[in-house]
Amino acid sequence: MLALVNADRIEGQPATTSSMLAEALAGRSPVDSGWWAGLDAPVTDVVHDVAGTVLGVVSCAVRRSDDTGFILWMHGRETPAVVGALIDHALATMGRKRTVSAFEFASALSLGLEGLPAGHRPATRRALEAAGFSGRNLWRYMHAGLPIVGLPHASHYEVRDCEDPPGKCLEVREDGELLAEATIGRPVAGIGVLWWISVAPAARGRGLGPALLGSGLDLLQGLGAREVILFVDDDAPADDPERSRAAANRMYDRAGLAEVDRLFSFSRRP
Repeated sequence: MLALVNADRIEGQPATTSSMLAEALAGRSPVDSGWWAGLDAPVTDVVHDVAGTVLGVVSCAVRRSDDTGFILWMHGRETPAVVGALIDHALATMGRKRTVSAFEFASALSLGLEGLPAGHRPATRRALEAAGFSGRNLWRYMHAGLPIVGLPHASHYEVRDCEDPPGKCLEVREDGELLAEATIGRPVAGIGVLWWISVAPAARGRGLGPALLGSGLDLLQGLGAREVILFVDDDAPADDPERSRAAANRMYDRAGLAEVDRLFSFSRRP
């Protein structure tokens, strides 16, 4: 299983370890833990050839609250026949008359990938669509080496620990009011995550976003990160300026972070 998972490894992701695989098999994840807590115990199966060589693996589970099925993770070296067989098996296992989602939230196998890297895994995307799934282009996945020079820094901020996602939160306050915050994840194998930066509407235009970006990346490097990844949920419709991530995307592009892939989630109704 580890060989199959790591064959699909994408830039900016640590190699999956046996302990990470054990957590995924048990239905636990340090990211999106609340979503995992609402699932029945996952069922993980493999497909093999006549000689017994494992060719692919799929893990699926059902959410008790609404009877939705989930393909949690799946790997088959991007071999079309294998990934097609895995999807067909997952649908048969959960029942074809049930609504099923795929790659909806992050597993313990990755560092926060809340979706399928569609460009990196085109065969899996095509197989899902052929099986009746509709894809949603939800996240921009970005990466850069550290340090990134020339960024501004916040003149004053507070740092506190956070648990979900596990890491640290940098907060800029003025007269006790929270103006801006950035959340970073504890580095894994030298890779840190910038989970998000948010600035209160009344405080925008003061350079707090880029300043927290510089300070957050410095803190990540101090914790041992040699690389950084981040996820931008820029799927907002054009007529919804409050959810627009246009300014955030410009900030990350200017800082030198590069888009690696787009993350898709999928759903299939009976």
